[in-house]
Amino acid sequence: MTIPTTIRNRVLGAAAPATSPRRALAALSPVAAMAAGCTSGPMSALDPAGPAAAAVADVWWAMFWGSAVILLAVTALALYAACRRPEARMKVSPRLLVIGGGIVFPGTVLVALLGYGLHAGHAQLPLPTTEPVFRVDVTANRWTWDIVYRDAEGGPVRSENLLYLPVDRPVDVYLTTTDVIHAFWVPRLAGKIDAIPGVTNVLRLRASRPGTFRGQCAEFCGWGHPDMVLLVEAHEAADLMQRLAALPPAEVRR
Repeated sequence: MTIPTTIRNRVLGAAAPATSPRRALAALSPVAAMAAGCTSGPMSALDPAGPAAAAVADVWWAMFWGSAVILLAVTALALYAACRRPEARMKVSPRLLVIGGGIVFPGTVLVALLGYGLHAGHAQLPLPTTEPVFRVDVTANRWTWDIVYRDAEGGPVRSENLLYLPVDRPVDVYLTTTDVIHAFWVPRLAGKIDAIPGVTNVLRLRASRPGTFRGQCAEFCGWGHPDMVLLVEAHEAADLMQRLAALPPAEVRR
């Protein structure tokens, strides 16, 4: 009876056939494609166009690389424990494993991540600044965005589902809603903030360069939720004033 080669290799401990570089690259290509897809696109938080979004992207990359290092370390320890004979393993106190691996290590990681996250959130707060702040009032309705520009020349004007912003100037978005909870999210400019009935939340963002950025309601709000899209256009000052001058007047509630 002929023993299959794969079984014979396993029993006799024969070396497995070497993997060719071409096969290795083919195996890694889906991972590379996924990574490339995450860092580009109209809704990619990893392609920031402003400091607030850049802070969020920094947190994401810190979590990604940190988790990768932790995964490799845990995998190496698991392989070491599985492959070494019990008598050949390092003698480690169970108490050290519980305290070090179960309390000290995760506590340190979580505290570091909290500090990193607080820094990212700080970049989106409407803190006092010496720069002139451009204010827009955004009201979410099912399933549109009503926008009022208080700082327009000649008086307040309004637009719908299209938000005009100045380039390289802080913008405070005063957000509320008239019906259910929505979420204002333009990932390339800032993080997400909820629009809550009866509450006005303020988000500060800044566009570092001219361009068009896509936003989306990120809180399910009914059957029209997928179509509740917001386009954000960042313009230089002169161009922005021209755009605002072409908009209809708005009634402002004090």
